[in-house]
Amino acid sequence: MPNQLEIEFHEAMLDIYRKAKSEAGYNAQRFLQMVVDHGGPEAARMLINSRTVSDGYTALYERGRLDLTVEAMVLETDKYHPLFTTDQLNICAKRLQDYSYQIPLKN
Repeated sequence: MPNQLEIEFHEAMLDIYRKAKSEAGYNAQRFLQMVVDHGGPEAARMLINSRTVSDGYTALYERGRLDLTVEAMVLETDKYHPLFTTDQLNICAKRLQDYSYQIPLKN
């Protein structure tokens, strides 16, 4: 049974799908299926632990919307950090840095 944080993260993953479709014109059907099949946290871990960025990451990069990637959401939302290892957080940071994504400063 998922805890409250995992439920919130799952909903945030579904929100990424909706925003990518409505704001960036990217229909991430495989991403959505992965989230539905495995749950948001596990789908995120699968994507983060992959040796290379996903096709969706590349598509969002090409649209100038890395802010809609799993990596950005995980890294930029501190409350989700407990769901991931330090290594996974570092992978997110490196991928975003490699693609010249500027992480917004927090107030």
